[in-house]
Amino acid sequence: MEEPRKTFLVVEQAFARASGASLITGNDVRLLKDAGQNYPAWLEAIGAAEHTIHFESYIIHDDATGQEFARALAARARAGIRVRVIYDWLGGVGKTGRRFWRDLRAAGVEVRAFNPPGLSSPFAWLARDHRKMLAVDGRVAFVTGLCVGHYWVGDPARGIEPWRDTGVAVRGPAVAALEEAFARMWALAAGSPAPGASRLARDRAAPAGQMALRVIASVPGIAAVYRLDQLVAAAARRTLWLTDAYFVGTSAYVQALSSAARDGVDVRLLVPGSSDISVLRGLSRAGYRPLLEAGVRVYEWNGSMLHAKTAVADGRWARVGSTNLNLQSWFGNWELDVAVEDEGFAQAMERMYVDDLARATEITLSARSRVVRTAPVPRRREGRRRGSAGRAAAGAVSIGSAVGAAVTGRRALGPAEARIMGGAGVALVALAILGLVWPRLIAVPVAAIALWVALGLLLHARTLHRERTERGKGEDGG
Repeated sequence: MEEPRKTFLVVEQAFARASGASLITGNDVRLLKDAGQNYPAWLEAIGAAEHTIHFESYIIHDDATGQEFARALAARARAGIRVRVIYDWLGGVGKTGRRFWRDLRAAGVEVRAFNPPGLSSPFAWLARDHRKMLAVDGRVAFVTGLCVGHYWVGDPARGIEPWRDTGVAVRGPAVAALEEAFARMWALAAGSPAPGASRLARDRAAPAGQMALRVIASVPGIAAVYRLDQLVAAAARRTLWLTDAYFVGTSAYVQALSSAARDGVDVRLLVPGSSDISVLRGLSRAGYRPLLEAGVRVYEWNGSMLHAKTAVADGRWARVGSTNLNLQSWFGNWELDVAVEDEGFAQAMERMYVDDLARATEITLSARSRVVRTAPVPRRREGRRRGSAGRAAAGAVSIGSAVGAAVTGRRALGPAEARIMGGAGVALVALAILGLVWPRLIAVPVAAIALWVALGLLLHARTLHRERTERGKGEDGG
């Protein structure tokens, strides 16, 4: 018994260090499928709020669904409840107008836009707040892949299905960690902490069940979920089932999944059959071959857009949240996930996964090593969709990483990135021709970008100079 116990402690320590999140015990976690289960639970919690409501969402659409949530939040604010909302500035572009936010503020809701563009940081827009969470009174919190909008609800009258997505409801001590994650984001967006948020959550952090979980609040550049995902792929012994909306795996992650499959682990990847971001769909499919050759089973969802981001391994570990399996989510965004270590919850996740596969088409290799679908994919009727600039940025970051690696030789490139190289090469040839034929077409944008960056650097230099001057005065006076 001593050796298995030592092995468990080593794995636990590795998980904690990789994710930067300790294991929190004494929780109850409920699995919520699609908007049909998530939205009613959120609205019920909002309606029952007595102290605080903290709502963070990458996108809140100004449509019938968004208006329903706006009315619920405004009603609680008018009743004297402290309501705070964070939305991502880029995520909201073209989705929500100023009047929507103005009406919320008029009702007493505190609203903050995260990371709006600024002259001092020309490229800061690439890092987005992609988190989706709701916490009420420090007693219940929801972590999810769903934003707020009609895509997740669908339109039965027009035969449009809701988007497929997954979330969880959490009660217990882990709610305090989720409230603290929100408080840190509020401080970044508002310039000051959310008063009393963390204290209220800790005061109400009584045990609510027997489940253990980690709250993984990722920040740009840290790659906590990336490290954890690779560790899970290395540690899985029996099964590793993944669902992802915008899969563009790095060569290292593809290798981790391939190695697990070659060792006999049942590795499966479920991705959308159709996507709201066409460029990411192409990049995702470009990565199928090395996975299939290693024995990973790949499936494409046949329903409406598959937006869930989940993983379940060995019937005892599961992850649900906002992080997609691509470079932008792993390295560039603020993301929020929970990793639950509980057999009952993991088995519920496995059952949901099996149900999803019943509506999916398996992708295989033919006798001639061609990527083929095992059955025809039914035609899907979708409403008119506009892709998110933030998700498009994920494709740009993936392309930039691969091209940069090819130019500098800083890392090995895999077969999955061959199509990226070809597309980037064609684009650069086209750009070179444009530059030769119409030089101003290239020179003017480059000059504008150079001027923007230069002004940003000068503003930073001025700010730092002022800080140094004020620090010097303080030292002289002290």
